[in-house]
Amino acid sequence: MGRYVARRLLQMIPVFIGTTLLIFLMMYALPGDPVRALYGEQSIDPAQIARIKADYGLDQPIIKQYLDYLLGVFQGDFGTQIASRRPVADVIGEAFPVTIRLTIIAFVFTVVVGVSLGIVAGMRAGKKTDTGVLVLTLALISVPSFVLGFVFQQIFATSLGWTTPTVQDSLDPSQLILPGTVLASLSLAYVARLTRTSIAENMRADYMRTAVAKGLPRRRIISMHLMRNSMIPVVTFLGIDIGNLMTGAIVTEGIFNVQGVGNLVYQALSRREGATVVGIVTVMVIIYLFVNLIVDLLYAVLDPRIRYA
Repeated sequence: MGRYVARRLLQMIPVFIGTTLLIFLMMYALPGDPVRALYGEQSIDPAQIARIKADYGLDQPIIKQYLDYLLGVFQGDFGTQIASRRPVADVIGEAFPVTIRLTIIAFVFTVVVGVSLGIVAGMRAGKKTDTGVLVLTLALISVPSFVLGFVFQQIFATSLGWTTPTVQDSLDPSQLILPGTVLASLSLAYVARLTRTSIAENMRADYMRTAVAKGLPRRRIISMHLMRNSMIPVVTFLGIDIGNLMTGAIVTEGIFNVQGVGNLVYQALSRREGATVVGIVTVMVIIYLFVNLIVDLLYAVLDPRIRYA
């Protein structure tokens, strides 16, 4: 197990470098000048622009800029915002916890509701309950998240008055429940359908018939045999989905005025603040890589036949 983890950690290095380099080059290729954008329509001395670029290292070749950024990341320095002159690490530190809370709410909702619906539908495959779950999940997949967000605002905020249409305090977890539900809707549908298919398939497996023939209690058959084998593909999807929820929060945060990473990315792109965008992507890549490592290790917990040499 230890050698496997060490090998996976080493494999993360080229993935991390390749991803951050790609985003860095994409930000460099965007049209516009971030220093010139600070002054809008005002006239400014070109010498002053050159001096500011030199202060931030923007006058260096792109590869030199990336290497300097990479060296700074390993020291905890993600660069400095040009507009506010604040360290990018401080800016991310303020916005990221909000998105993490929103992602956790959406993830818990996805797991609890999505897996429950999938289990009910899978154990009653072909019946009315199964059909109802399939219709519901198909509707959630078909409706874009921004449309669902406005519908939820109209129903739960405007009509019922259970909450405010937009988030007033992004640090209050209770106000993130509605946007978290909207964020989780698409993932919930996929988890429910994946769980349903896995449960229905394993219900017909030989080992299930053997367990029933041995006279094992139904609760033990479902919890120890059916669920553990059926959850392997679901756990794989959920591991990948954490990254999808964090990136999908950009749209949801815009609809509900959540002051998280999504709002920060939008402002950074509009001002062409490459350091901020690359810093956010760097943090997300690190989270994504370690979550996938944890998912791979969970395989051995769910299925005793899986061993990592």
